[in-house]
Amino acid sequence: MAIQFTLNGKPQSVDVNPNMSLLWVLRDTLGMTGTKFGCGISLCGACTVHIDGDATRSCVTPISTVSGKKVTTIEGLSPDRSHPVQRAWIEVDVPQCGYCQSGQIMTTAALLEKNAQPSDTEIDDALAGNICRCGTYQRIRQAVHLAAKLQGAPAKKASHFEEEEPVEQALSAEGVQVGGAI
Repeated sequence: MAIQFTLNGKPQSVDVNPNMSLLWVLRDTLGMTGTKFGCGISLCGACTVHIDGDATRSCVTPISTVSGKKVTTIEGLSPDRSHPVQRAWIEVDVPQCGYCQSGQIMTTAALLEKNAQPSDTEIDDALAGNICRCGTYQRIRQAVHLAAKLQGAPAKKASHFEEEEPVEQALSAEGVQVGGAI
């Protein structure tokens, strides 16, 4: 029986085993390889996608559970890397190996939809299940704050990200070298 859902804004129908994980349907059946396999047991976050706007681990999500729902992958976040989270990731130069980044970005995008200006603690809590083997957590946090600014969220507390301040200047004040490591 075909399972129908919306993928990145377009109707999709797949005729696969209903217990097959969403991750493998995305990667193997539909060719959407931006979503990564990391652990297969929902511990690392590399496979994170949005289901009806919620960050969800696709490696443990049976495809049958997304019937009639909206699924967004990293490929569907924006067609040209113009989403504020993607822009912030590029500006801060977050990735090293990059393997975990689609999951980090998708989790961050979901966080900012619910909390437009998260604190460091709220960022750490939201991303706690996303593992970065390269240890870019400081740059990830910097990028989340910058993405909130790029979305136009008002600051909850004093920040180095003043409205008139260029991105490079704000990042330098935060201890990030644009185009390099902290």
